[in-house]
Amino acid sequence: MSDYTVSPPVEGRSRRRWVVLLLCWASLTMTSVDRSTWGPASLQAGAELGVSLAGLGAFATAYYVGYVLSNLGGGLLGDRIGSRVVLSGSLFTAGGFMVAFGSVSSAGAGIAVQALIGLCAGADFAAGVKLVASWFAERERGLAMGVFTMASSLGTMIANAIVPRLIQVYDWRASYQLFGIVSMGLALLCLALLRDRRGPSERPPPLRRLVRERDLLLLGLAGFGGLWGTYGFVTWSNALMVNGHGIDPVAAGTVVVVFAAAGAVGKPVIGLATDLAGVGRKRPALAVLVAFAGCLLVFGGLTSESAFLVMAAFAGLGAYLYTPLLVAMVAGLSGTALAGSAAGAMNATAQLGSVAVPVVVGAVYQATGSFAAAFATLAAGPLAGAVALSFVREAAASARPRSPQSARV
Repeated sequence: MSDYTVSPPVEGRSRRRWVVLLLCWASLTMTSVDRSTWGPASLQAGAELGVSLAGLGAFATAYYVGYVLSNLGGGLLGDRIGSRVVLSGSLFTAGGFMVAFGSVSSAGAGIAVQALIGLCAGADFAAGVKLVASWFAERERGLAMGVFTMASSLGTMIANAIVPRLIQVYDWRASYQLFGIVSMGLALLCLALLRDRRGPSERPPPLRRLVRERDLLLLGLAGFGGLWGTYGFVTWSNALMVNGHGIDPVAAGTVVVVFAAAGAVGKPVIGLATDLAGVGRKRPALAVLVAFAGCLLVFGGLTSESAFLVMAAFAGLGAYLYTPLLVAMVAGLSGTALAGSAAGAMNATAQLGSVAVPVVVGAVYQATGSFAAAFATLAAGPLAGAVALSFVREAAASARPRSPQSARV
């Protein structure tokens, strides 16, 4: 295709790779903002749309159902027609539906539009992984994926810092309309400046290679457990702190900002550290998942705003630092020719945790009225993810020979 830059084996030293990384990061940041807006907006939106506390989880679940489907389709499509078009189209249409959600008048319409936002937004993750893996060599990929996946943390920070204040001045609808317009403008910039990159004879190998990849499935299950805890916290912590302990909504949003800020800072640091150490990414990811589960259990036993703020920083490190490590491992397993499909399949499996956890935690809290029980339910996810990750054969995967095309990053 005419959009592809034929790439000589320069080991990813082209200066353009930093432009690609910046745009992929910005795109994922905006879809993460779009995804995270529901958390701080949910109580006000639910009250206006006539939705019960437990029913608020249905909106997040609807989003993640669409998100899972578009991860699968977007990854496959990006490997075949190019990730530039897929990423830009994903961001533009998601922004359009964000604007539409700001005008819904009923719960049913809102749930449907949330599903459409997710269906459009999910493709940008796989497309971004494909672009970053194609432009950065293996020895730089931990740092690159750390910077790229900072976006999910920053999206949570931005949403929780801005949405409560927009609600105070305007209403919850203003945040959806603002973020939707920004997303659409950024999509046009990505379409103009991004470039796909592949070798002169590279063709995506058969997908059956991924179907047979046991370690890829295990990475997906590890991500499932991790995201169960991460996005369960992002979706429910505001409402649980406000309703369970009477925390002011702006203060509760600040807690989640601290949670996400810790992850944002830590992601590139742990990515760079594993690049420099050269000893693999499995064991650091295992340690992070186990520590995250412990932090969630402790968080569930707290009662004061100051204690929540302190523990949020530690929980945020656990909630986000495993992500760049798992994503970098995916690219190593698949090679760059199938990086989009592999990342989409892995993230679709992982995001099933995000689909299930809002409804499950809502049901647990409604049945028990227990803040601690809700967070114990969240903690079960990263513990299960650590068990799945322990079976990944990282050494075997890294020793597996790669094709000349996939090595030509």
